[in-house]
Amino acid sequence: MHMEKARKQIIEYGEKLIDSGLTVGTGGNISVYDQDSGTMAITPSGIAYHALSIEDIVIMKLNGEIIEGTLKPSSEHYMHAVVYHHRDDAKAMIHTHALYATTISCLNKDLPAVDYLVAHAGGPTVRCADYATYGTKELAENALQALEGRKAVLLANHGINVIGNNLDEAYSITEQLEFCARLYWQAKSIGNPVILPDEEMERMVKRFEGYGQ
Repeated sequence: MHMEKARKQIIEYGEKLIDSGLTVGTGGNISVYDQDSGTMAITPSGIAYHALSIEDIVIMKLNGEIIEGTLKPSSEHYMHAVVYHHRDDAKAMIHTHALYATTISCLNKDLPAVDYLVAHAGGPTVRCADYATYGTKELAENALQALEGRKAVLLANHGINVIGNNLDEAYSITEQLEFCARLYWQAKSIGNPVILPDEEMERMVKRFEGYGQ
C-alpha cells in the first residue's frame, strides 16, 4: 500500500478538524506530499472524516494521475498539487472552512496582525486570495499567488489553506490563525483593534523559525 503512514495521519487529522470545530461535515480537505516519489495522498471527495478508512485515501501524481484508490479525489486536488509543484517547503496542506477565518475571508480582506501569533503564517498578514469557483484551476492559481512567502492564505468567501513541513505543523498553524481570526472579529465588534507594525511582525516571524524543541 502506497503512503500508508500518510493515509493514517490524514484520517487522524481529519477527525481532529471535526472534533475541534475547525471544519464541519465534509468541508475542507487534507493532503500529504512525498517529494521522493512525486505522489500525494489526499482525502476523497464528499466523505465524512470519521467515516474514512485508509483505503479511501487517494494516492495520485501532481498531474492528476490516480496511482491508488477507487474513489474520486477531493475536488480541490489541483489546489494542493500546484502548491507542491511550486513550493519545496510544502509537504502537507490543510484546507478548512474554519468559521472565523472564513468570516474574515467573506470581507475579502487580509487578516492583519491583530496578535503576534499571526506571524505563524510567515508574515505580517494572512493575505486573501481573489475569489474563484471551488475546484477550479483559477482558484488554485489565485491561492498560490497569495500564498507567496507565507504558510497560509485566506480564500475569498470560502476558507483558509495552510501548508507545513508535516501535518502537525499545518494543523497547529490552522489552530493559531483561527484563534487570531476570532480575536480580530471580536475586537472589531467593539472597536478598532490596534494592529502590530510590520517591523515587530518581522521579528516574530524570525523568532518562530526557532520556536519549540
